[in-house]
Amino acid sequence: MASLSTNSNGLRRVLFVDGAGERRGVHLGRLPQKAAEAFLRRVEELNANRIAGVSNSTELASWVRGLPDSIHAKLERVALVEPRAAATVRTVGELLDTFEQRAVVKPSTRKAYKQTLDSLRAFLGAETALQAVTAETADAWRKWIATDTTSVGRKRATADNRLSPATCAKRTFVARTVFRKAVRWKWIATSPFEGVQAGSQANPSRAFYVSAEATTAILGRCPDVEWRSIVGLTRYAGLRCPSELATLTWADIDWEAGRLTVRASKTEHHGGGHAVRHVPICPALRAILEEAFEQAAEGSTLVVPRTGCGNVNLRTTFEKIITRAGLVPWPRLFQNLRASCETDWVEAYPAHEVAAWMGHSPAVAAAHYLQRRDHHFQDVVANGLRGDAQSDARGAQNRAQQVPARNRKEPQPSPEDDALLRFMRTFAASCGELNKYSVGDEGLEPPTPSV
Repeated sequence: MASLSTNSNGLRRVLFVDGAGERRGVHLGRLPQKAAEAFLRRVEELNANRIAGVSNSTELASWVRGLPDSIHAKLERVALVEPRAAATVRTVGELLDTFEQRAVVKPSTRKAYKQTLDSLRAFLGAETALQAVTAETADAWRKWIATDTTSVGRKRATADNRLSPATCAKRTFVARTVFRKAVRWKWIATSPFEGVQAGSQANPSRAFYVSAEATTAILGRCPDVEWRSIVGLTRYAGLRCPSELATLTWADIDWEAGRLTVRASKTEHHGGGHAVRHVPICPALRAILEEAFEQAAEGSTLVVPRTGCGNVNLRTTFEKIITRAGLVPWPRLFQNLRASCETDWVEAYPAHEVAAWMGHSPAVAAAHYLQRRDHHFQDVVANGLRGDAQSDARGAQNRAQQVPARNRKEPQPSPEDDALLRFMRTFAASCGELNKYSVGDEGLEPPTPSV
């Protein structure tokens, strides 16, 4: 049993006798009577468990864990609880290093992660305690990466040397992932980056459609058939360069079926059909591959050996080839070749089929690959919406009226022919008026009496 003692100054303490028969006391200060009585009951329970050698109940253990350090230390001095372990102070630098070490990702993804980790380390400070990083700090970091113009290393693509909105969105997404790991590892209770708006990772300003004419000009300036294969496989088959070209072998080409078997290292971790896909070989690409096969060295297996070298710089050489073709290098050289291929395909084939050939979903295609074409806009201006009866009639009328000039060497039409031509023009124009009216319930035939 324990008792509650109050002295003349109103200071309270709990008195009890421990298992060794010694009288012990816990000073509570000027604690209200009810609170002191509640604390007394907890002391009695703790003392009883100590004497009996049994564990504390879940509810009592939870109460002990929630005690302030000063109160917990008083219970430690009278041997009612075990000393608390010193709290481990985790730092920002420790979190970033651990995240980088434990991440199981492709080398290219690890490189992209490092850019975000470096910006977090620079802004937050490696020695800063994780508990000191607040939601306000996270918002300040998001604003900083969007407005900072003092980049280190390669010049940024934007005119004012800021990160593009898509890059800011990507880095925000990675930062949220990093601090979610800290929560999962129980290093912090909540993530200060939760709720920070990332934005869209799509960047339409860097999209560029590489036309068939431009592709032909570039192929004509390639120094060898291996470079023609790089351009052809990327522009005509939509392969990722260099990752998918680097693993393409001659055994992956089914000449009879006109099919490429492509191994996608970027999406293989998704499982299922994401590791391998089949891509059709168009005639233009087939001609390039046949030439490459004829010139391939005896015993070679890779279609494009140059891409299998990890340290090769394809970008610089390709920019020179584009310039020699009389063109200006565009952003994202190889991805825009791939995107141009998909843009052409979706105009002729179902979107789900094209997405399967490209190795991603129709949603990803719409967000990051499909590009606007000017001729679509002009087609609507000239001919209206497809399926619009009035627009179709107007188009027919325009075509009928736009009769090509007669060849002076051919026999001139007779007056009867001119009259027939005028009649046909009038008839074509009247079709547009007829399309305004629908057929009634009686149909085209006149009503007849029932038999």
